[in-house]
Amino acid sequence: MAVNATSTAVSPEDMWSAKEQGAVACDPNCQLLHLFCYPAQSNYSGTRYPLSWIGEVKSGRMSPVSVPGKWFVLLDAASYVTTSPLDLSAHQADFVPISFYKIFGFPTGLGALLVNNRVAPLLRKNYFGGGTAAAYLAGEDFYIPRQSVTERFEDGTISFLDIIALKHGFDALERLTGGMENIRQHTFTLAQYTYTALSSLHYPNGAPVVRIYRDSDFSSPDVQGPVINFNVLDDNGKVIGYSQVDKMASLYNIHLRTGCFCNTGACQRHLGISNEKVKKHLQAGHVCGDDVDLIDGQPTGSVRVSFGYMSTLEDAQAFLRFIIATRLRSPSDQLPAGPRKAGVPSAEGKAQDMPAVTDRHVLPQNDIGTGSGVCPDSHPGSNAMCLHPPQSEATRNQQLSLEKAAGALHGDHGPRVVTNLYLYPIKSCAAFEVTKWPVGNHGLLYDRSWMVVNHNGICLSQKQEPRLCLIQPFIDLQQRIMVIKAQGMEPIEVPLEEDSKQAQICQSKVCADRVNTYDCGEKVASWLSKFFGRPCHLIKQSSSFQRNAKKKLGKDLPPGTAATLSLVNEAQYLLINTSSILELQQQLCTSDENGKKELFPMKDLISRFRANIITNGTRAFEEEKWGEISIGPLRFQVLGPCHRCQMICIDQKTGQRNQNVFQKLSESRERKVNFGVYLMHESLDLSSPCFLSVGSQVLPVSKENVELHNLPALKKHQDVSS
Repeated sequence: MAVNATSTAVSPEDMWSAKEQGAVACDPNCQLLHLFCYPAQSNYSGTRYPLSWIGEVKSGRMSPVSVPGKWFVLLDAASYVTTSPLDLSAHQADFVPISFYKIFGFPTGLGALLVNNRVAPLLRKNYFGGGTAAAYLAGEDFYIPRQSVTERFEDGTISFLDIIALKHGFDALERLTGGMENIRQHTFTLAQYTYTALSSLHYPNGAPVVRIYRDSDFSSPDVQGPVINFNVLDDNGKVIGYSQVDKMASLYNIHLRTGCFCNTGACQRHLGISNEKVKKHLQAGHVCGDDVDLIDGQPTGSVRVSFGYMSTLEDAQAFLRFIIATRLRSPSDQLPAGPRKAGVPSAEGKAQDMPAVTDRHVLPQNDIGTGSGVCPDSHPGSNAMCLHPPQSEATRNQQLSLEKAAGALHGDHGPRVVTNLYLYPIKSCAAFEVTKWPVGNHGLLYDRSWMVVNHNGICLSQKQEPRLCLIQPFIDLQQRIMVIKAQGMEPIEVPLEEDSKQAQICQSKVCADRVNTYDCGEKVASWLSKFFGRPCHLIKQSSSFQRNAKKKLGKDLPPGTAATLSLVNEAQYLLINTSSILELQQQLCTSDENGKKELFPMKDLISRFRANIITNGTRAFEEEKWGEISIGPLRFQVLGPCHRCQMICIDQKTGQRNQNVFQKLSESRERKVNFGVYLMHESLDLSSPCFLSVGSQVLPVSKENVELHNLPALKKHQDVSS
């Protein structure tokens, strides 16, 4: 920004109002310079703003703000030119930033600023870099810039190898599509089709499935680009967080953009988020790019789908099938008929072969679904599409039996105890089940103390490498070794502690935290590399390194408590309740459309959630109402629920994926895929050994009673066993 320059935010409504008001009288002798910046296409909603604003603002027929002076225009065309031609001879903006990366997807990060030669002499620089000076002195304030505007503003060595690739990109684009006008028609047709289908989806009670954020009716590519921005709603009209939608989409091999898309102004405008709320969200821990998608029930961002020249009708239909399958639970083949022809023609194709763009693409109701059910808000002659066929008698009976089974869980069946204990010595690898185990500063001793990294030192997880669950670590405390086993491999031993003289400390990252680790050696690295078929290393958190727990979960630990973590993602312990597992199991063990039942044994389901402490709760999901628990003499603070990711889809015995677990959990938990709760030590005295044991009694305190409840002080020299 120039020295002493001021900026004023202008909304689309301001511009439309200014157009109605017409020219503003001003002093013709005033030489104040003003710059009006606006996007040709919103990167948030795809709205296309009139290119005629360029000429109207520059000529004075339209003024963004009522101030005297001369106006210049910067047209942000980065999003627009990815799918549409732009004629700068007709729309003579003074400055036009564009992104080649958005057009081709390669080279990454390469763009350009187009500057009209008429305004180039007005540009000034307060600094200079290599290659931009005609002459300068080191000992005197003397600098003469180069004459060419290009040479004057391109500091240092430009990315000439990437720039060379651009010609090949434009040639390929022309050869594959026949030109940008074809891309414009093709992408808009796909967006219009998807928008029409999405906006017509309703739950059986008539509530819409999505809320679309738009400023146009998708009637023409002149007013709307191939972008659809929306939030998914439940049948009560409440927003389902974008993070959950994104996780579900990944199970269907669909990649979505979520959040605010670096468009804070549009995000605030469409979601109704005030400046004060943005600041409060930051105080609550929400930052750009995280998965905090709901605060006080209100969305902090949304979901966006966009279409490019390579997108197909099949892509659009795959996305619609995902929405229908996850929200309406209808057969995935119930889709509206596609447009007459939505493919980009080959180089030999002609522009007239592209589908015609109509004013309104109405999809008849009988294109979706074969059931005779009628949406509650539909009426003869309406365009509402009912995608939820009526329930069969068998389905209703099955639902009633599940409700009865779930109701049986609500009785009190005696005291809660620890039924299983697991630790995971190597992050993302198989569990090591124990009946009694020492407690350390970070949680269960040696829990997530090691992790497998690739040749770049980046941690591997089951999301990228599901076969990690087939690596089985066993710890022998007496011999001070960890034995690692895997099918088809000879067992290998790793010492529990590093050799301080030989260990070389290196830095790694876990959930954005930098941690000090050391490499466990070439022998185990070769073993892992052979198993995975690519270079891998085993590293261990340095015993001298302390990783402090964050307050991300919104809980303050008691004064004087130093909560430290191993290589876990969030907290020292994760607890799950077998009653919660049982309820999920009953929902999963239903027949598919062919009458075949898919069985999910309890132990297999428990292993998917990778918890440390398993307790036999008396009610499903009662653990989410706990504020504190004691297990024997140990006290734990309940930090909050665990927000689940796609890892629960992986069968820990085989490494195979099954999306049903995540999908059923999402359906049953409605707005968040939560399962299990995080625990942290409230106080811990390790001057003498402390243990957790199977059979220990679990005494929870509800959140409401935490402040009133006074648990007994920690006793020394006592195992945590009943």
